[in-house]
Amino acid sequence: MIDEVKKVVFPVGGMGTRFLPITSAIPKEMLPIVDRPLIEYAVREAYLSGINEFIFVTREDREILENYLNKLFKNNEISFLPESFSEDQNSCNPKQKNLSVSFVVQEQPLGLGHAIWCARERIGNDHFSVILPDELFLANTPCLKQILDIFYKEKGCVVGLNPIPIEQSQRYGIVDGQVGEDSVIKLSALIEKPDPENAPSNLALVGRYVLPPEIFKYLDLQKRGIGGEIQLTDAMANFLKVENIPFHGVILDGRRFDCGSKAGFVKANLAFGLEQEEQYSEIFHYIETMKTN
Repeated sequence: MIDEVKKVVFPVGGMGTRFLPITSAIPKEMLPIVDRPLIEYAVREAYLSGINEFIFVTREDREILENYLNKLFKNNEISFLPESFSEDQNSCNPKQKNLSVSFVVQEQPLGLGHAIWCARERIGNDHFSVILPDELFLANTPCLKQILDIFYKEKGCVVGLNPIPIEQSQRYGIVDGQVGEDSVIKLSALIEKPDPENAPSNLALVGRYVLPPEIFKYLDLQKRGIGGEIQLTDAMANFLKVENIPFHGVILDGRRFDCGSKAGFVKANLAFGLEQEEQYSEIFHYIETMKTN
């Protein structure tokens, strides 16, 4: 029997070069979506999915991020409750006590796989989850919870997927596999950033993972992939070929915003702004005005 997944890794040590010059002053994860930084939405999603151990892989110069997170996690509870959660959202998961937060330094920005590898001692022999904060979803059920629901049925590895325009395949890890029920796919291959003509599907990895500790055998190899970085997708692809462990993907139910791009960031601010009742009329009127200008 597999224990519950209680740990989440947030890789937050990236350079944020697409958002320069602002990211020379503040981390990308602290950029605001309406009135809260990206990282808070990611923490909220993990909390509502039943996670109680939060591991942030960061850089040495991230005092702003660490100070903000330390204010969120007061006395081993999350201090933004209940004001940033509705009653309906709270019903997804009972209020948890004894939360823990820790920071791991990624000394060099060597890719997502390397960031996960840096958290290996915190993970130990446990299954764990990963959330990329710049992949933001507006969903009725938290995306990590959607993945965990499948994990508890199928075991092994489960990753979040989202359809993309095939011409954008070079920006994502792309999967191949057999489609089953409830948007669940039994995976047969993963390819990091393939050309559109070589992409096996239009289903992309979108920053939500539940992984077993065995993945570290492949991350330990420190094998460089595209861009000279240690890619998590490459480690998962090798894991899939060698290990006799189930590997599934689930097409996530929700609206996705790639907040690693400026266009996605602006779209997210509009969409989340429209979710706030006090802002809705003014924002909606502004959008309608722009259509006629």
